[in-house]
Amino acid sequence: MNAPRPADYARLIAVPAIWGGTFVAGKHVVGTFSALMGSFERYVIACVALLIAAFALEGGLPRLTRQQWFATFVLGLLGVFAYNLFFMGALERLPASRAALIIALNPVITIALSSFALGEHLSLRRWMGVAVALTGVWIVISHGDVISIASAGVGLGELFMLCAVISWALYTVIGRKVLTGLSPIAATNYAALFGTLLLGLVASREFDTLHAGQFDWKMIGALLYLGVGGTALAFVWYYMSIKKLGASIASIFTNLVPVFGVAISVLVLGEPLLPSMLVGGAVAIVGVFMVSRV
Repeated sequence: MNAPRPADYARLIAVPAIWGGTFVAGKHVVGTFSALMGSFERYVIACVALLIAAFALEGGLPRLTRQQWFATFVLGLLGVFAYNLFFMGALERLPASRAALIIALNPVITIALSSFALGEHLSLRRWMGVAVALTGVWIVISHGDVISIASAGVGLGELFMLCAVISWALYTVIGRKVLTGLSPIAATNYAALFGTLLLGLVASREFDTLHAGQFDWKMIGALLYLGVGGTALAFVWYYMSIKKLGASIASIFTNLVPVFGVAISVLVLGEPLLPSMLVGGAVAIVGVFMVSRV
């Protein structure tokens, strides 16, 4: 294996930056379309881009066994259908910056689920990291008032974002357990195709509401960003980084997603940067790093 080059690290930093930008692009999409229709449009584009990547990098898609058909359907149900409905639904109700901070729980929930479902051992330090990360996100959700929110309850937008995190964590854990003999690009292609089919079936009742005037250059740019950049390109670059630098290093860099998400949301959308977001986000990221370190 050749020594890593600066371009390899630049690509790895670009991945969480691209994913951070999906919160801004998604916020623009749900300003015109429903969460369901926006998710469907995103993944129609993503499927085309992922198929191009599969044929360019791997010569096409392999045939699936019966078990793989079922496994990729479940992955499409969780990682595409459920995740995107919750993600877009949260962006309909939350500032993009707050949603980006809640997504910091992604690696924490994934590792915690792995410990239960796959029997992976977690040290005391990593469990402490889970608790620290949850505390940080709780500070963000509560706007810093961590006591009164227990009686007031959590908003629907925050619940949707938490459900998105859980959907993606289940997608990751189940994928580790049931997928054998498929490359990440092939598995993602089949999951995307199944998930898009499910989104299309449910969204079909809204097709007659579409019209050409909805697709101005900003909307087309946002959808292309979500489908090509945030889904296909970032995915391919991420797995190139895993191959070149290793999974542990690559996974640590994904912890930068909420940082980029908040920064881009504040700069592009002009969203306020509350003290509770700074404190809670910093606490959550510290917890994530505690969990991510082997």
